Amino acid sequence: MVHSDWGDWLPTAVADASPDGVAVWYLGCNGFVLKGSGGTTLFVDPYLGTGDPPRTVRMIPVPFNPRDVEAADAVFATHEHTDHVHGPSQAPILANTGADFYAPDDSVTVAREDEEWHDRYAVTPDQYNEVAEGDTFDVGEFTVHVEVAHDPDASHPVSYVFEHDAGTVFHGGDTKPTEEFATLGERYDVDLGILAFGAVGNIPDKQTREPSRTRWYNDENQVVQAASDLQFDRFLPSHWDMWKGMTTDPKSLVHHARSYEHPERLELVEIGDRVNVTDSS
Repeated sequence: MVHSDWGDWLPTAVADASPDGVAVWYLGCNGFVLKGSGGTTLFVDPYLGTGDPPRTVRMIPVPFNPRDVEAADAVFATHEHTDHVHGPSQAPILANTGADFYAPDDSVTVAREDEEWHDRYAVTPDQYNEVAEGDTFDVGEFTVHVEVAHDPDASHPVSYVFEHDAGTVFHGGDTKPTEEFATLGERYDVDLGILAFGAVGNIPDKQTREPSRTRWYNDENQVVQAASDLQFDRFLPSHWDMWKGMTTDPKSLVHHARSYEHPERLELVEIGDRVNVTDSS
């Protein structure tokens, strides 16, 4: 059972919004909500858990209870890690709204076989949708492209490109730079790009619980390299706020990005903040 520190104000704000284009809310960690001008609502990697203390310790509020979400068209997962595929966070949204779950094969396996969302949360089997790189499909007013991601810690990560008449949003999950991003940067005109950013910290090993030097996310140079190759107009760093020992300051990216043509602008947000993608942004 998820307990929200903030009550229901955030899902209420999403439900009440009538964006001119696409509104994007940051849920902390790597979670986002996208809502289009026509009302289509997409959740990407929402995670409302507290981690596995003392190994992974959540450093930010739990922004909502998934049972308070009354309207959603789809929930997307970028890869199979717990903070991206998590039954208590995501399955109630699917059960309450009838939204579809889109994820790569290993992520669907976690939901369908390991956690059995259809038995534990009344998710129906037809809500699972397996995706792979190269897939393109529509969800309401959005066209979704499934693209490559490079995350050596994941078994099958993907990234998503969400195209809308007002602009394009890229969500890379926990990807690090890859040579293929230069091709994607030429293929898409990304108005708002999201990439995971964090520190290198000492995290207790899963088995021994001894501290181990750990890099899960991009450092300053890696994340700007990826944003530059992908030719983001606006770059929104995520995940930097989440885990004790992995938090960092996204303002430091101003200096790293200064000499590059892309990204043109940094969008530095905190959990609960909203940014907009419009024809004029």
